Amino acid sequence: MIVVDVNVLAYLWIPGELTDLAEQALARDAQWATSILWRSEFRNILAGYLRRGSIGPAAARCCLEGAESQLSGCEYVLPSFLVMRKVADSTCSAYDCEYVALAEDLKTKLVTSDKQILRDFPGLAVSLREFAGAR
Repeated sequence: MIVVDVNVLAYLWIPGELTDLAEQALARDAQWATSILWRSEFRNILAGYLRRGSIGPAAARCCLEGAESQLSGCEYVLPSFLVMRKVADSTCSAYDCEYVALAEDLKTKLVTSDKQILRDFPGLAVSLREFAGAR
């Protein structure tokens, strides 16, 4: 099992430049866990795509429903003190620290492409590119 942040989920469900890497990560470990926060963040990402005209409402709904189905039973709510402990130890946002704290709590790695998370939490975070085995 790995923890993924919303960006990795978006790369998987919204076709784009990093979709192949997200698919490779899924093939390497299909058991993905995430913070319940992903839902609001993913909706916001989709809103941006909709407003730019990059995807239509039906495609956005399909992406959201697919991601929700994939993560059913694998979404976690963490005690605030665990998240805030990570905030105090880093320069990352509380949003990002949700994913970091979850990875620590589940005793696994956080797969991300966020440079700040990778810099501040090298023991818990691994880059999507590295996890997927890409060069």
